[in-house]
Amino acid sequence: MESDAITVVVVEDQELVRDAITRLLNLEPDLHVVAAAQDGTDGIRAVRAHHPAVVLLDIELPAMSGLQVAEVLRRAAPTTVVAMLTTFARPGYLERALAAGALGFLLKEQPVAELATSIRRLARGERVIDQELAQLTLASGGNPLSQREQEVLRRAARGESADAIGRAMYLSAGTVRNYLSSAMQKLEAPSRAAAVHTATQQGWI
Repeated sequence: MESDAITVVVVEDQELVRDAITRLLNLEPDLHVVAAAQDGTDGIRAVRAHHPAVVLLDIELPAMSGLQVAEVLRRAAPTTVVAMLTTFARPGYLERALAAGALGFLLKEQPVAELATSIRRLARGERVIDQELAQLTLASGGNPLSQREQEVLRRAARGESADAIGRAMYLSAGTVRNYLSSAMQKLEAPSRAAAVHTATQQGWI
């Protein structure tokens, strides 16, 4: 490892993937994975302990999503560049990642040589976004849902009733149903379940 190697923290819940990324990146002479974490809480702890140049965050982490971790790190570790890693090319994920302060958005399927090049570019302060995902995002026309509609759909996806959602969001059940109806109309979905499915597939919730 070079003394001025780019330090990296990997946050990935699948052990085989986490170990493979760590091992392959450490073969690069100018990159050094200083820590690997299996969930968001451990990832935040590792970034705070090691102050890496770049953190690779899986989006779909248990308990605390990678997007939520990115929001925390924007305040807790402003000098660390955040890059999201995902297997899903969902346009809404990119929009939400950029809003959370991520500078990179990469697909896991890319060859390690490309991943290493992306990390070097990120460490230089460049924005790095997978081109396939960027094109899909442009084609999708953006997220039509308001913040309230997104939150209501996220809770509906977890099986919460209108009454439960209303209590959690300090809204009446009727207002919750209005938000659900509005989301269904915007997504041209015939049912609440269909709206949840569409929003999930697009990465909007």
